[in-house]
Amino acid sequence: MKTDTKSREIGGRRARWSLAALIITALLTASASSIGAPSAGAAKTANAATPVYLDLSRSFEDRAADLVARMTLEEKVGQMQNNAPAIPRLGVPAYEWWNEALHGVARAGQATVFPQAIGMAATFDTALMGEVSTAISDEARAKHQDFLRRGMHGRYEGLTFWSPNVNIFRDPRWGRGQETYGEDPFLTSRMGVTFVQGLQGDDPTYRKLDATAKHYAVHSGPESERHQFDVHPSERDLYETYLPAFQALVQEGKVDSVMGAYNRVDGESASASPRLLQEILRKDWGFHGYVVSDCDSVEDIYRHHHIVQTAEQAAALAVKSGDDLNCGKTYGALAKAVQQGLISEAEIDAALRRLMLARFRLGMFDPPERVRWAQIPYSVNQSPQHDQLARRAAEESIVLLKNDGVLPLSPQLRRVAVIGPTADDVTALLGNYHGTPAAPVTVLEGIRRALPQAEISYAKGASLVEGFDSKGEGELVAANYLRPSANASEHGLKGEYFRGADFSTSPVLTRIDDKIGFSWDHSAPTDDLVMQGELPVDQALDANHFSARWTGQLLPPVSGRYELSAVASGGYRLYLDGHLLLDAWNPDVTRHEPHATVELQAGKAVDIRLEYAKGDHNPDVRLAWRLPGAKPPFEEAMDAAHKADAIVFVGGLTSDIEGEEMKVNYPGFAGGDRTDLRLPATQQKLLEALRATGKPVVLVLTSGSALAVDWAQQHVRGIVLAWYPGQRGGDAVADVLFGKVNPSGRLPVTFYKEGQALPAFDDYRMDGRTYRYFQGQPLYAFGHGLSYTSFAYSNLALDKATVGKDGRLGVTLKVKNTGQRAGDEVVQLYLRSAHGGPWRPVRELHGFQRVSLAPGEEKQVRFEVTPRADLRYYDDKQHTYAVDPGRYEVQIGASSADIRLTQPFDVRD
Repeated sequence: MKTDTKSREIGGRRARWSLAALIITALLTASASSIGAPSAGAAKTANAATPVYLDLSRSFEDRAADLVARMTLEEKVGQMQNNAPAIPRLGVPAYEWWNEALHGVARAGQATVFPQAIGMAATFDTALMGEVSTAISDEARAKHQDFLRRGMHGRYEGLTFWSPNVNIFRDPRWGRGQETYGEDPFLTSRMGVTFVQGLQGDDPTYRKLDATAKHYAVHSGPESERHQFDVHPSERDLYETYLPAFQALVQEGKVDSVMGAYNRVDGESASASPRLLQEILRKDWGFHGYVVSDCDSVEDIYRHHHIVQTAEQAAALAVKSGDDLNCGKTYGALAKAVQQGLISEAEIDAALRRLMLARFRLGMFDPPERVRWAQIPYSVNQSPQHDQLARRAAEESIVLLKNDGVLPLSPQLRRVAVIGPTADDVTALLGNYHGTPAAPVTVLEGIRRALPQAEISYAKGASLVEGFDSKGEGELVAANYLRPSANASEHGLKGEYFRGADFSTSPVLTRIDDKIGFSWDHSAPTDDLVMQGELPVDQALDANHFSARWTGQLLPPVSGRYELSAVASGGYRLYLDGHLLLDAWNPDVTRHEPHATVELQAGKAVDIRLEYAKGDHNPDVRLAWRLPGAKPPFEEAMDAAHKADAIVFVGGLTSDIEGEEMKVNYPGFAGGDRTDLRLPATQQKLLEALRATGKPVVLVLTSGSALAVDWAQQHVRGIVLAWYPGQRGGDAVADVLFGKVNPSGRLPVTFYKEGQALPAFDDYRMDGRTYRYFQGQPLYAFGHGLSYTSFAYSNLALDKATVGKDGRLGVTLKVKNTGQRAGDEVVQLYLRSAHGGPWRPVRELHGFQRVSLAPGEEKQVRFEVTPRADLRYYDDKQHTYAVDPGRYEVQIGASSADIRLTQPFDVRD
């Protein structure tokens, strides 16, 4: 993409004031009396040359309390909503609390996109997770400081990040399960704690960022019911499945924020539950941070849960129950709630002090030179080091589900057919809650890069699911078939970007776009130019209200009938030679997908103009075509397959059809959740036809959840699970397919067979769910993952036969690489109760280690078991955790179903 700098008027050097300088200037230009008197009932602060909240020698707690005491009630209420307004008289800038960083800085323009959270869990590698979360927080800090220098205080530009999601992926039908670390509380805790630590940093004074443990608690679908359902978990399930990860993040990770959930738990809104927020979170776990509601969940208290009748009552109930910050607008009713006697101003002060303390700890009111994290250069964003880390993370996340010897494919192959609906789809790399990668590599591109001398044919072959075709048929019109004007030597189209939707003003930005295939997720085309200092802030486009016009000429390579499509989330018009060809100028309608057929002559250029206006949905636009003589997608795929030496089918799911509360209603999908675990029928039909060619077929699955691929397991020679692998996912998949990388990912969820009857989706009992309680035979077990080499386990030894409840048990074993290739083995330790007593899981993961071994190499692996932590269960009669004396068993395996070594031990009182 080239930039026409002549079209921009770049402003001169802009004065850059630090936040502290702005605050001090505001205070010094006001008299002491104008700073503002304390509100009624608030503690008075003595006048001083330097107010306490700006006194760097005072504690953050004192400074936060002083600042809150200076605010009026109305100002306090404003600060307790996610879009907190500025308080100019106190020098307090506006602050937007809402930011996302699930697997990279999200919705803030270009940022490194790592594998989706479920893929990171599949690495079973906490050290790698630490590197990834540190990289994410580096980029987040650098972006924030640059936003500040440019006077930007909007959404996705702050330091308080609403990640990670540590809900338990209890049911494979949940569309948001991709955001989690899987179905196991132990794995979720280990990955989540490490993620939090990487985000928040290790400085003893200033936090790097604030992480948020969400969604507290007992929340995992159905998405269509999330604003109104009431969950009644047993005490055992609550304390043994749904709460452990939150407890670990609070007590070990020291997470500074917890987000409440939409649903009710035992009749109480999770965002206004005295039991969850006060008794368990603050009293039992010792949480000292702040609680934020999920967005509009406080509104749900009276609109959907009908716990109370008014906004004032809902807001008062939430604050009194322990919810400090409202994502939404319901806390705007707090001032009236005070007047109505529903809540005291002192209770509001207590909540607000926690919020302001968080901002002080982040260094928001201190000179940036005092804050270590403020010195991170902007150059870390999308750095080559982070790009390589994204590739390594993707490589470790890939799970080899089946291999009959077909993999790795020979890098000497001459003809490879890459077929399938997600092979060349960037969406299949990203999942949800993501940033914008600078140079994403699809699986198709990765294979082409891995085999530069081979003939790589590509055919989509089938739609993702029946009735869905968000990207349109055909391929993007490539740059070499476009030029910005008749006499231009450049390729591409002239792109002009405007404020508003009527093209009545001068364009803010003009450039040459190589091809028209954009997705500006929660951002605008100018965001990164502003961040990089190439465009003044006052020329930035509003991500919610902009338009674009592309003009130039189309150069047909052959004569005949062309099918043109311009697909967009928003409105668009496509003109050829001045004639309106496609008209869908309604920015408020989601996904127009008409096609038009036109006769074009080879070498005869035609003028083309595409106009686009952003609608109510995330902006994206695509100009595609199908050339004359092109066969239907299925036939095209079969032709490619017959000519190939090997076939790589890339299919599965994308976040277009599984995700958060979506308007999706296709066969097997509803509202973002799934109603059928099988591969969509459109893809299954194509896969079966490809296998019938007799050519070797490898299936690569993109997905954020389990797929019941029973037929493929029986008939396809190799199956690789790529998840949503991030910006370098295509390279990582190719590395595995052609043997550059030995796969080592493991499943963090159970893959059930297609005929398996699952418990009702809205039943939150754990009985029959996940590997811990499922008694059947899965398609692929939790922890499953194959390798191109083999590993032998031996010499399991316990350092004692009997251990006290408060003691420690050492466990050692040896693992040897008995194959011909170097590889990583993920050694998994499970514990099982071998005596009677309370109802217990089948087995539970309580340790894992990733071990790298050269061929023939052997290493000793050591674990430590602590009965008080690892063998506890929740005694619902005594309302406390307990450890029963008796016999237990250490189980060491390559998965929950592949136990290689066992050894019993006893626990005494």
